[in-house]
Amino acid sequence: MNVKNRLFNPRGFNSFATKPYILALFAATLLMLGACTQGEPVVEPTAAQGNSGIFGNGSLFGDDAQAEGRAIGVNSFLWRASLDTISFMPVSSADPFGGVIITDWYSPGDAANERFKLNVYILGRSLRADGVRVAVFRQIQTSPGNWQDSVLSDTTATKIEDAILTRARQLRNALLRTQ
Repeated sequence: MNVKNRLFNPRGFNSFATKPYILALFAATLLMLGACTQGEPVVEPTAAQGNSGIFGNGSLFGDDAQAEGRAIGVNSFLWRASLDTISFMPVSSADPFGGVIITDWYSPGDAANERFKLNVYILGRSLRADGVRVAVFRQIQTSPGNWQDSVLSDTTATKIEDAILTRARQLRNALLRTQ
């Protein structure tokens, strides 16, 4: 069968493109792409705010970009404070634009039969008390190589969040003192 006959064949390309599941897949893809917007308007600096940035002041992002958290996708103080606070744990994944830090399992030296894992979520660009969330996971070793999930108090995650917020305030205050 030559190419011309395949194009007009009922079992050829035309019948494939008119299948309802292909159209539904295409529509679903368009809907998902439309939902990918952040929803936050981009604010350009005005003349009154100054034009430090990529071409001014010798800084790639501008002097005030770090203070406002624009150099990365989330608040830079919360990001740095999160990394500082959990520095004793091995980091498995860190996304500064999405604001997610995932650690690998960590066993404290004095308790080799239990291990912990953290997921840190930085939720915005401003330094606020509700700008960071921590999920803590704990497992107990029941037998060699066999780990079982164990419940952990909600106050553990809150204490880590408080430590991150305290460190973020220290970093911000140190920057303000130098300016």
